Amino acid sequence: MVLTNQTPQKEVADLFDRISGKYDTMNNVITLGMHQRWREETMAILRVQPGDQVLDLCCGTGDWTIELAQAVGPSGHVYGLDFSPDMLKVAQQKVQQAGLSERITLLEGDAMQLPFDDELFNFVTIGFGLRNVPDAGRVLSEMTRVCQPGGAVACLETSQPEGPVLHKMWSAYFKAVPVLAKVFVDHYQDYDYLQKTSKNFLTARQLLHLFNEVGLQPASYKMFLFGAAALHLGFRKPTVTR
Repeated sequence: MVLTNQTPQKEVADLFDRISGKYDTMNNVITLGMHQRWREETMAILRVQPGDQVLDLCCGTGDWTIELAQAVGPSGHVYGLDFSPDMLKVAQQKVQQAGLSERITLLEGDAMQLPFDDELFNFVTIGFGLRNVPDAGRVLSEMTRVCQPGGAVACLETSQPEGPVLHKMWSAYFKAVPVLAKVFVDHYQDYDYLQKTSKNFLTARQLLHLFNEVGLQPASYKMFLFGAAALHLGFRKPTVTR
């Protein structure tokens, strides 16, 4: 078990409820708008196909969920799951505005206990949410369980630059995040918590090791913006028949 966040989940869910209305604004501020580019590059790597079935965990306000739904087309379907009802309300509004209600099902639920049978999805994704769960290993195990043999599990998450100079610059910037949150959305304490979860989360190499531990092999990662974020991608081994 890899304990990554010991804050009670009810408190974390309440936090995301509070910031749901300003979440997209702060994402743009914190990442300088780069989170959109990171998702675009991730989608190019994943190559989601029309007709695919996809699960997007910790879907938040639904940006990645919507991009996935556009990729699966009318013959596919995307499920978005999150533990924050207010974040899901924002996501639902976006889904309706995009005209994708028939391709997307939004669910309130726990990423550590997924309400799905085994081997249902071609892709299982999680974007900027793994650092906020109590046990990252358990979540990855659940993602692997519901992924079809030969399917892919993808995690897009904040990370830490590996070089000492860049790491110091990264640390200094993230210390300023709560101040930016105070200026732009008046949520200092909530974003102080979020910058700490980024700082305390697994390194890219540690997370790669965890992917391998839960049976996602081969697995690899790609760093964005000198290591400020990383995409981890692992594949569930195909079933061997004899």
